Amino acid sequence: MDVRPVPYDHPDAVSLDNAVQLEYVERYGDGGDETPLDAAMFAPPRGLYLIAYDDGGRPVATGGWRALDRNEEQYEDGDAELKRMYVIAEARGLGLARRILAALEADARTAGRTRMVLETGDQQPEAIALYTSCGYTPAPKKFGHYREYDSSRCYIKPLR
Repeated sequence: MDVRPVPYDHPDAVSLDNAVQLEYVERYGDGGDETPLDAAMFAPPRGLYLIAYDDGGRPVATGGWRALDRNEEQYEDGDAELKRMYVIAEARGLGLARRILAALEADARTAGRTRMVLETGDQQPEAIALYTSCGYTPAPKKFGHYREYDSSRCYIKPLR
């Protein structure tokens, strides 16, 4: 697998984002993740967006981080937020999510971010299992776009 940085608005990133949005609709029955995002949020050095390509050049997994600081959505200074972690069904179980997650954490650490944060939902037990097995713990208070939803689950991991 070839993991490489791409802009968040790259056609392969858009295609994988559309796929993850469909999965959100299947799991939650609503319109997908409506968190406002744009490509500039993932531009280095204040973010990074990665895609894993299989040996045939097909995009199979993705993930990114964006820098956030203290704001009305309960983020803290120095936060790096994970977004759009996704592996297509045929490529699951190959360790791609762990590989992308480790690369994103390393990049955020290098960029001076002090804490990786993420918001997921209770209908994504595979994601929760991945994050907790990688050292993430439940956040003492919720943050993010969906922080007021009962189904929202927020996790944190120190990067220092």
